[in-house]
Amino acid sequence: MEILTMIFIQPFFDMVGDPVLFLQVIWEGFVTGILYSLIAFGFVLIFKASGVFNFAQGIMVVFAALTLVGLHEAGVSAFVALPATILVMYVLAFSVERLVLRSLVNQPDIILFMATIGLTFFLIGFGEFIFGGEPKMMITEELLLPYDSITFFDDMLILQEIDIAASIIAALSLVFLALFLGKTKIGIALRAVADDHQAALSVGISLNTIWVVVWFISGVIALITGIMWGAKSDVSFALSIIALKALPVLILGGFTSVRGAIVGGLIIGIGEKIGEFYWGGLVGGSIEGWLAYMIALFFLFFRPQGLFGEKIIERV
Repeated sequence: MEILTMIFIQPFFDMVGDPVLFLQVIWEGFVTGILYSLIAFGFVLIFKASGVFNFAQGIMVVFAALTLVGLHEAGVSAFVALPATILVMYVLAFSVERLVLRSLVNQPDIILFMATIGLTFFLIGFGEFIFGGEPKMMITEELLLPYDSITFFDDMLILQEIDIAASIIAALSLVFLALFLGKTKIGIALRAVADDHQAALSVGISLNTIWVVVWFISGVIALITGIMWGAKSDVSFALSIIALKALPVLILGGFTSVRGAIVGGLIIGIGEKIGEFYWGGLVGGSIEGWLAYMIALFFLFFRPQGLFGEKIIERV
């Protein structure tokens, strides 16, 4: 009976008993969740265009961040290194389309998925060769990102300015990208390509151009995510593991849903922090490492298309 009380009753009493602490946990979960949403958005874009899960999105976050830091270490100013990194991500998108994807049009999805796995290992090796394997510090001050803190309720609620900036930048990026997909010709063309490659080609939509565009946008998303996450910790290849948290976000929200990426990211981010803080002690901690995947497993059983995803219909 005592164990049941500790699991189902005591955590909620703790939340009510110290609402300021509960707000602190919610805020930290929100910041993490909005970054999860941004990463998941990159996955959604490529999935819409090709129908395949881009395993390389995580390493793209690391590669973009390392490129930015590496250019600055080479003597390039931060505000020159930033557009230069965007250019590098365009070159990467163009190269992926020209050297990898172009020859795989109309191939089974598993072939495209395996291609993204191969791209992941290539970028890891190439990144280590160019930038080395040591963790690097994000150039937060050089990019004029704030790093102080704001306190409320007699210093009991602490908000880091970098977290506020990350949340605002990520939220604005998500809004812009959602409008881009829903209101522009490229966004409409992207949805047509996702539905049927051959039909899209027959009405004059360039599949190659669409793939370059979505991989480039995903690269820019990776850069934004890498800057924000790198500002909270070091820039290292370990970030690619964190980026894979987008997988349970996509399962929860739906692989084809922009709204699902946003809602799913917030649910996973806030759920992880609440679970770790209020229930982590009962299971020895480290709930953040596996809770997202347990939530995803639950949804796979009862709603495999996710909260906002479309039901999967196989054509025969």
